[in-house]
Formats: sequence, structure tokens, C-alpha cells
Amino acid sequence: MFQTLRKAWGVPEIRKKILYTLLMIIIFRFGSAVTVPFLNPDVVKAWMDTNATDGGFLDYMNTITGGALSQATVFSLSITPFINASIIMQLLTYALPPLERMRDEGEEGRKKIEKITAFVAMVLAVFMSYAYYLTLKRMNVDGENGSVLHALKYSSGGEGVFAAFVIIACFVAGALIVVWMGNRVSDKGIGNGISILLFAGIAARFPTDAALLVKLTADNPSKYLFVSLGYLLFILAEIAFIVFMNEAERRIPIQYAKRVVGRKQYGGQKTHIPIKVIMSGVMPIIFAMSFMSLPSAIGMFKKATPGTFYDKFLKFFSTRGWGYAVIYFILIIAFNYFYVSIQYNPIEIANNLRQSNGGIPGIRPGKPTSDYIQRVLNKISLVGAIFLGFIAVIPIFISMADEQLRTLSMGGTTILIAVSVALETTRTLESHLMMRHHKGFLQ
Repeated sequence: MFQTLRKAWGVPEIRKKILYTLLMIIIFRFGSAVTVPFLNPDVVKAWMDTNATDGGFLDYMNTITGGALSQATVFSLSITPFINASIIMQLLTYALPPLERMRDEGEEGRKKIEKITAFVAMVLAVFMSYAYYLTLKRMNVDGENGSVLHALKYSSGGEGVFAAFVIIACFVAGALIVVWMGNRVSDKGIGNGISILLFAGIAARFPTDAALLVKLTADNPSKYLFVSLGYLLFILAEIAFIVFMNEAERRIPIQYAKRVVGRKQYGGQKTHIPIKVIMSGVMPIIFAMSFMSLPSAIGMFKKATPGTFYDKFLKFFSTRGWGYAVIYFILIIAFNYFYVSIQYNPIEIANNLRQSNGGIPGIRPGKPTSDYIQRVLNKISLVGAIFLGFIAVIPIFISMADEQLRTLSMGGTTILIAVSVALETTRTLESHLMMRHHKGFLQ
């Protein structure tokens, strides 16, 4: 990867793209440090440190925004509205025939879907901004950790409406600016702009985690010296394992029949259908995390009386319990199968093979071929789902082992996202280099 970066930096055109991408990342990080008016970031951070832990949904959102959510900055929502809108549109494309036809129209259909996705992202940004403001306002009403709003007079009355409008408008504007920056990186920079900004937000949390390990080691070296070294070695091993699983694939052999047209013979070549082990990425984790976060989200708005069924229900779904980890793991497996089922259609693949005079050696065309592909998908999906579930529950087990390590964001889903984006960007650089140095068939 470093050799690819060195070669890419030597090409002026690619170097401009890299510098443009770095400029957008710097602006993104600068916006992540600008606090929204009327809010007290210290109080918000104290509340987030208590509630956004153990790999929960708030912890996940705070991590992918680079800690901006816990600091009440302009880019607090970051790209989360766009990610949610993309997931919704991707699911609706398979569920609604008009969107499915639009997807099959080619480039024009893709542009229409992108416009609809941008509109849905804007609606979600407004909704999420309002929900986040209500959460902050509730913190102020309860009087916990002091006052969230700088001036209490803005919490009610006509002036409170103005403060609410400014806060919500800043959150919405920040989310839209981040999406615009991601699109500019995709057009003029390197790689997928949204993924690059997502990686920048995650990477911004790593120095904070390193500082926490250093502080714990300095305060209690007899205990945390070996814990910190073991944790770092575990992260390196986890990165290597994620790279291996991310590149792993199952290849189904394909043999095309020979055809004689006139004096020429066509077909007869051998190829394969690659099926990646981690074909669904982090989508199953996001789905499962969203589902498991519903009880805790309800608990933030309505507190439970100790000893009641509602209180026991919320404790059961606490991110520090074994029950949460087990259900979380099972949901990831289920959502992985669901996501793979909407991505791959074995019947359609079998029909395409039969129409192109291709087939799997030893398997008859038609239904036997589709059944064989389905069996392979089920096995591969199980391996990938177990891997994703293991990666996702790591932060939960770490927080169970040591209370001081609850706020660490390195590990699990964040490492998976960071490694996936790094590999994707490296492949993009390699493709640019290949196009740059390709001599063509005339030379």
C-alpha cells in the first residue's frame, strides 16, 4: 500500500487528486471542532461519556463522526443521514418495482436514484437534528450534569424557539455540507468521498484511545502495561484477520460450451463466479445495532421506575449484559442472510448462465444450478455472519473485562470500516496508476 502511495504521489494528476482529498479532510475536521451556538459542549461530552459506551448505537455514531457528536459541533451528524438514506433506498430498490426499473435504466436511472437519495438524506437530517435537540433539551430539564444550554432563558418561551431553530439549522447544514464535500471528493479526489470522510472521522478517534491507554499505563503500570501491550497486539492481529477475510472469496467454476459458427469456434473457455465471504460489509452490523438501540433510545426519553417490568426490560437490553451480546450476535447472522438474499438471486444467475451456454461442471442447468449456488451462498453467508458477529461483540466483551476500557473505539466495527475503506482506496489508486501507465495495444 505504501509503495502504491509513493508511485501515485509521483504522478502530477494523481497528486492533485490526493491533495484535493486531503484539503477536504482538513475542512471536515475543522468543521468537527466548531461548536453549535447556545450549547455547552462540556456538558454534552460528560453525558455522552456516560451513555455512549460499550459499542452501542450512540457510541457507534460518535465514533464515525470522529467525536463530533459528543462535542455538539456543526458536523455532529456527519454522514449518518446519508448512510441511512442509502440503506433505505437500497432496500426499497429491491422492494418497489418503480425503483427497480429505474435502477435498470443505466446511468440515467442511477442519477435519478442519487437525487432521491439526497432528498431522503435531507429529510433524515432534519429529523435526526430535531431528535438530537430534544435529547439535549431533556438533559437540561432534568438538570443532570448542569445546564446544556449556555443561557437558561433560551430553554423556553419565544427566545427558546429561536435557539432551537439555530441549533437544528446548524446540525442540518453541517450534514448537508458533509455530503456535498463527499460528492466533491468522489468527483475530483481519490476514492469514494463518503467513505473517505467516514474513515477520517474514525481515524480521528484513534489518538484519543492511544492517549487513554498511555494515561492508564502511567497511573497503574503494574496492571495496564501488559493490558495495553496485549490490546495493541490484539488490534494488529484483528486488522490482519479482517484483511484476510475481506479479500477471501469462494470461486464457483464455470465452463462455457463450444460453438462453431462457419469456420470459427467460439466459447469453450473456463472462468468462475467470485463470491466474497464478506459480501455484505458492515450493513448487518448497522441493522442489528439500530434494532438493539431502540430500547435504550426509548429509555432516554422515559425513565423507568426501579423494580418494574419496564426497568427489567431496559436492563436486559443494556450493552453491558450477556443477553444483549447474544441477541446482537444472532441478529447480525439473521441480517447478513437477509442482505445477501437481496443482493444475490441464484435463479437469475442460473438463467443467465444457461442463456450464455455456460454451466457449472457436474451440475445440470436450470434448477440444479440455482440450488447449488444457493447452497454455496448459505455456507459462505454463515462464515461471513459469524465473522461479523465476532467483530461486533468485541467491544462489549472488552468493556465487561475492564470498566476503564469502555470508552475505547479501536476494535470491532470501526476497525472493519477503516480497513475496508483503506483497501478500497488503495485499489482505486492502483487503477489510476494502471490507466496512467497503460501503453495500449498500438505500442
